[in-house]
Amino acid sequence: SLLLCVGLCIGLAKRDKGTAALAGVTGYLVMTATIKALVKLFMAEGSAIDTGVIGALVVGIVAVYLHNRYNNIQLPSALGFFGGSRFVPIVTSFSSILIGFVFFVIWPPFQQLLVSTGGYISQAGPIGTFLYGFLMRLSGAVGLHHIIYPMFWYTELGGVETVAGQTVVGAQKIFFAQLADLAHSGLFTEGTRFFAGRFSTMMFGLPAACLAMYHSVPKNRRKKYAGLFFGVALTSFITGITEPIEFMFLFVSPVLYVVHAFLDGVSFFIADVLNISIGNTFSGGVIDFTLFGILQGNAKTNWVLQIPFGLIWSVLYYIIFRWFITQFNVLTPGRGEEVDSKEISESADSTSNTADYLKQDSLQIIRALGGSNNIEDVDACVTRLRVAVKEVNQVDKALLKQIGAVDVLEVKGGIQAIYGAKAILYKNSINEILGVDD
Repeated sequence: SLLLCVGLCIGLAKRDKGTAALAGVTGYLVMTATIKALVKLFMAEGSAIDTGVIGALVVGIVAVYLHNRYNNIQLPSALGFFGGSRFVPIVTSFSSILIGFVFFVIWPPFQQLLVSTGGYISQAGPIGTFLYGFLMRLSGAVGLHHIIYPMFWYTELGGVETVAGQTVVGAQKIFFAQLADLAHSGLFTEGTRFFAGRFSTMMFGLPAACLAMYHSVPKNRRKKYAGLFFGVALTSFITGITEPIEFMFLFVSPVLYVVHAFLDGVSFFIADVLNISIGNTFSGGVIDFTLFGILQGNAKTNWVLQIPFGLIWSVLYYIIFRWFITQFNVLTPGRGEEVDSKEISESADSTSNTADYLKQDSLQIIRALGGSNNIEDVDACVTRLRVAVKEVNQVDKALLKQIGAVDVLEVKGGIQAIYGAKAILYKNSINEILGVDD
């Protein structure tokens, strides 16, 4: 939980990320100390309140907000030493005392509700697994999946198991505890149902959707788009990063995205019914499939069933996507208006990571963002280049897409350009060009 809090602070802080991380650590420790003190004073001996990932999220969000708001604050001269970035950990600590009080009041009944909900989902069986997969994928369209899945991976919602004599809470924690238990035999427990359904979609379904989109492009343009579709399909297959593919059709056909989310839920349902018990760390690509499926043996994971299931799933995805795109004239890449030749050549070269291409692209991105004077902060997540700008109307979205962005989104105070795995490379290169210390 502490690492999650620190990661949130580093990822969302606009500048001086080290101070933001320190504020997150300080805030989290103060919150937990406050809760422990209150439990000792007002609850029975042996009682405990563990806010887990939720507490880390709240403290991290508060710390980032305070950091971005007050890291340049000027105090009266008598208190000048505590101004600027030094003020942030201090104000975060006081805020965390209040957060600790709030959690002490509201968390015990909420924690009991989590246990009850987890019991209901366990009793719902494969239907509950379907709902998890469907809602996870559906919420991913607006980024809310980052709130949903930790609830199942790290809390009672994902189950409670006794492994090697220790009580373990949360689906992913249970899986890794069983992975480390040399005495464990048989299939990994049902906590893996919150992971196993991903592999069919990420390794088979979405790459097949890419093939369907490619075959939906007019024949005279297909060669130009081959590199783009192959690159994002390979990314999904290897790493399980699906955003570059999903943003190809999310905005032009939200209904198709809902169909995709439904299919993903069905994938989780089928994997649960087949007792496929493969866990994962980050996502459902072939790397995790190999590490936590094949190498663990079929007796523990049923990974062999995943291959025919995945092949059938790829055929289903291809048929549905090809029919839907042609039937409703969905303007996926290559099916809209004729685009500039520069866009195609840049997209076809999207897999090139050489320093020359990276610097050229970064200079073009800076120009598309309205120049260095219009840029306030550059950051990135796994697939998105996140830029805070002074004037959004100075941003050339068309040029960003020509450089290879699958889509460009306007968010409060800035722009998010979806570049896939190259987003982090662009961020580092742009900050280097701008002379910004990352």
